Amino acid sequence: MTESAGIDQASTGMRVGVVSAFPPGKNSLNEFGWHMVTNLAPKREVDTVVLYADDTPEGAPTPVDDVDVEVCWEFNSIRNVWRIARAVRRSKPDAVLFNLQFATFGDSRIAGGLGLLAPAVVSMMGVPTGVVLHNLVENVDMEDAGFASNKLVAKAMSFAGRMLTKVILRADYVALTIPRYVEMLRDSYGADNVLLVPHGAFEVIDEPDFGVPDGPRKLLAFGKWGTYKTVDVLIEAYRLLLERGGYDDVEVVIAGTDSPNSKGYLAGVAETCADLPGVVFTGYVEEDDVPVLFSSAAATVFPYTSTTGSSGVLHQAGSYGRAAVLPNIGDFAEVIEEEGFIGQYFDPADAESLADAIAAVIDDPARREEMGRRNFAAAAGIPFSEVMDWHLSHLEPLVEANR
Repeated sequence: MTESAGIDQASTGMRVGVVSAFPPGKNSLNEFGWHMVTNLAPKREVDTVVLYADDTPEGAPTPVDDVDVEVCWEFNSIRNVWRIARAVRRSKPDAVLFNLQFATFGDSRIAGGLGLLAPAVVSMMGVPTGVVLHNLVENVDMEDAGFASNKLVAKAMSFAGRMLTKVILRADYVALTIPRYVEMLRDSYGADNVLLVPHGAFEVIDEPDFGVPDGPRKLLAFGKWGTYKTVDVLIEAYRLLLERGGYDDVEVVIAGTDSPNSKGYLAGVAETCADLPGVVFTGYVEEDDVPVLFSSAAATVFPYTSTTGSSGVLHQAGSYGRAAVLPNIGDFAEVIEEEGFIGQYFDPADAESLADAIAAVIDDPARREEMGRRNFAAAAGIPFSEVMDWHLSHLEPLVEANR
């Protein structure tokens, strides 16, 4: 990796920019950004990838061959649009691909909203621009996700979100992984530049072992916790299972960190369940530790009270052949089943319902394995490398027209 090295004017491949959170930083979509960059860099059509990365306390972005780095934005900074535009002007990419959700640039309303202007600004600079958009404002419960304190504020936030969506749609194209989201943008916004793209499998891996390792039956919950992703109902369901008897060999593994909106949440949970045996908090999980984490689980549990779109964690769970216990909320079941996944559903407000769903999975090895096989097939359907081929096929004509 080089720090924004000089541009080789003789090269014929594209110089592709990627604006994304990136490891070792812990901001949302950092893992997705990692796989975008590492799968773009080796492509024949690409001369160099320019990573426009976030400035984080964890330090410089993880090195990747044939990648130039511009550390040019920071979570909750109101200067991100200007800093990204300046970095793009300086490094002169042929095209820029944004990896976005609505809180990418901050959980502060002003900073987060201003950052989402960046694709339109870069496009106005004459640079071909694509966006991978992971959620829509219409599918975010503003109160539950921690962005609004009451219904009036939530309504105002939703209106602002619609305005920002219109601005994002000024990019050359906007790619979404959910068919109904594409339909929504076409129907509700009259957008003709929205496209369906597969989420893609992060890793091309051999068929996993669909069994459960010897030892405790582990229930894995993985995420950024404290807003619409909370583990309280999981802890209560675990208590109920222990009270029923026959589940002394079950452990709960809570992996990940606090959501930026909920500092101290997990510490509070750990204090309230200090009396419970078999509850493990892993903290932040490094990329190299992810395979062991998922492969050791009897089931993955998603104790969400609302959702903001497709689940990256579910795609990871599928990659390792794990069964899933999922909340029955909104259109989430339809969304994930459109992608080919399967789960055991529960009422997100009812610990008894969650306990029953967990028992239905871990007490039936044949069903658990069948769910794991179905989820693996869904997650492994299209390698991430092929998804990047799809983006390049859309960017190349834009770049040629712009030369």
